[in-house]
Formats: sequence, structure tokens, C-alpha cells
Amino acid sequence: MTDAVTRERFERLLLPHMDAAYSLARWLMRHDALAEEAVQEAYLRAFRFFESMRGEEARPWLLGIVRNVCYTALQQGRGTAACDAFEDERHGEDAVAPGAVVSFPINPELAAIESADRDLVHRSLDALADEFREALVLREIHGYSYREIATIVGAPIGTVMSRISRGRRLLQRLLADGIERKDTAA
Repeated sequence: MTDAVTRERFERLLLPHMDAAYSLARWLMRHDALAEEAVQEAYLRAFRFFESMRGEEARPWLLGIVRNVCYTALQQGRGTAACDAFEDERHGEDAVAPGAVVSFPINPELAAIESADRDLVHRSLDALADEFREALVLREIHGYSYREIATIVGAPIGTVMSRISRGRRLLQRLLADGIERKDTAA
């Protein structure tokens, strides 16, 4: 294949999956900037080894690369970034451009409850072991089939089904514990 044909095929098959790649990387790396770096590295590797991809099913192949890049980075200690500390100049009122329109939710109380629920789910997912979290994220958030997940994580379908089932039970317990703690704290 010519370089132009290869580039066009790469863009056609892989670029539509960039959001899914970032989402998986974000859940595995637990940090926006690290996830962006992992996706960038994964796309570079995908382009370098694009000729080895068979068929037109690019999504599981790409997400397998993203997964490998993330776990390699985590094993090498590159996944332990500290959160940015609040800096008034960068995050305060002066950081908003003059004349900018800032919108607020129509019902602040409802927005706060939804945010707290979303935070509880995210914290609970973060508390799961990696293999359960990745299986649940791929199945429940992205809607991938068991077969696609098996391809992405390089495990038999039965193992994927077991991880999803066990992950759901663990997540359910964590959410119930979080709700109980939230209710007793109120």
C-alpha cells in the first residue's frame, strides 16, 4: 500500500474511536493529562504497527493497544500524578475572561445531588481492582460486547463475563456502603 492509502485507511478506521480510547485511558490512568499522553502514545504505536491489523474491526485492536500503553505506564510509575493544587490566578474568578457568560444549573439543589451521585459512582469504580473496573467500563459505559472486551483485554469470554459479574457485585456493595455513609453523615 502507498503511504497516502495507508494514512487514509488509518484515519478512516481509527480516528472515529479516539473518544473511546481516551475514555478507557482516563479510567485506567485516573488522570486527564496522563490519559491524553497514553492515547497519543497508543495512536503512535497503532500507526507504526497498522500493517499488522487484520480486517476492518479496528476498535478492539486499538483499545487493546491503549490498554497495554496504560498498564505499561502504570507499571513504570508514570501513572502517579498529583492533582493540581488550587491557584487563585489559574482557577479563581480572575481566570474567567471579562464579559464571559457563566451559566448555572436551573436547579442548584438537584445539580448538587446529581453531582454527588456521580462522584460516588466514580469513587466506587476507582476503588475496584483494575480488571473489574476496565471490564465494567467497557461493558456498562461503552456498551462493548463480551467478544469485543475479550479481544481488548486478551482474555477468554468466560473470564470477561466472570469479571463483569463480580465487578457488578463489588460495585453494588461499594455504592451501598457509600450511600449508607452519606446518609449517616447528613
